[in-house]
Amino acid sequence: MTELTSMIGDIAPPSSGELAERREKLRAEMTRAGVDALFLEPGASLRYVTGVDWHPSERPFGMVLTRDGATILCPAFEERRAGELLEDLTSLEILPWQEHEDAFEKLAHWWSGQRLSRLAVDPATRLFMLEGIRRAIDTGEVINAAPLIQACRGRKSPLEIERMRLANRITQRAIAHGQSQLRVGMTQTELSQIIQEAHVALGAPPGWTLVLFGECSAYPHGRDDGHGLREGEVVLTDCGTNVFGYQSDVTRTTVFGEPTKRQLEIWNVVDRAQRAAFEAARPGNLCQDVDRAARQVIDEAGFGPGYRTFSHRLGHGIGLEGHEWPYLVEGSEVVIEPGMTFSNEPGIYIPGELGIRLETIIHITEEGCEYLGVRQDAIQ
Repeated sequence: MTELTSMIGDIAPPSSGELAERREKLRAEMTRAGVDALFLEPGASLRYVTGVDWHPSERPFGMVLTRDGATILCPAFEERRAGELLEDLTSLEILPWQEHEDAFEKLAHWWSGQRLSRLAVDPATRLFMLEGIRRAIDTGEVINAAPLIQACRGRKSPLEIERMRLANRITQRAIAHGQSQLRVGMTQTELSQIIQEAHVALGAPPGWTLVLFGECSAYPHGRDDGHGLREGEVVLTDCGTNVFGYQSDVTRTTVFGEPTKRQLEIWNVVDRAQRAAFEAARPGNLCQDVDRAARQVIDEAGFGPGYRTFSHRLGHGIGLEGHEWPYLVEGSEVVIEPGMTFSNEPGIYIPGELGIRLETIIHITEEGCEYLGVRQDAIQ
């Protein structure tokens, strides 16, 4: 794979200044919501405000972000490492707990010494953690932090967009490289491996791959019957990686050899649906409007109604997580705003025959939207 070289260039991870700006943005949302403190367990939201990708385990660990500081609940043997990783946080306090101690009693003692009354908790927090937090904060109100987190992470900054743009360009290049290697008898696993290796050669982690041949492509999330690639079969590749945590998600559907009239017809319907969604994805519209625009094209082409062949929502938000709020789906009255990012991925799936999906990530701009990378504009 000597023809593939790193594309990372001068793209950098979030700086301490960028992370500090995010914390202040979140604190502003806390103030507007009348929230005194926010609890973040290891995961995307903690990484968003600290840059730290701490592995969640059975040992309680988390950050309480207040309006003027941050407190870390941490196993005592991890105290030094946590302090080093989080040294950029201002007014940092660490609450260490020993292995024989109840970590939440430490949190309860700390809370009782604060003049705080409302704690918002990241909705991704695991149940045993939430139960322990509720027990510790028995003198305060515990609420869902989803609106606060969504207000910040839901709209990406220009720097976040550039990381996502590069991640998607890398995945598009990796898929193109994989498609150039197609041969009779190749297995889905073999093509997946080629694409993952291409991601690495292009400077990114190997990421994930979903490769589907022929009738297997009629299963949106995959099936492998073990057969080797045959002439004239649909080849669907749905892949992603990340650049400093910012995700890509790209689906390309082609045909190995000459496409049939039927394959071309269905591919063109999906292509028109993706174009219609792109035009509907603009500030002020609702998320469900975009799903409806794509679904109308598929219905009018005779592949409806509803979820009959287009069996999933049109798209999902994407950023530090591959799937995150908000979602392009019927019933979502979330107003689309500049800075939001979504997958635009209509599909038609016909069991026993084929599946065709096209997916490219879109970024909402002040005027409309743009693709992060280039969309697939032909079946081959």
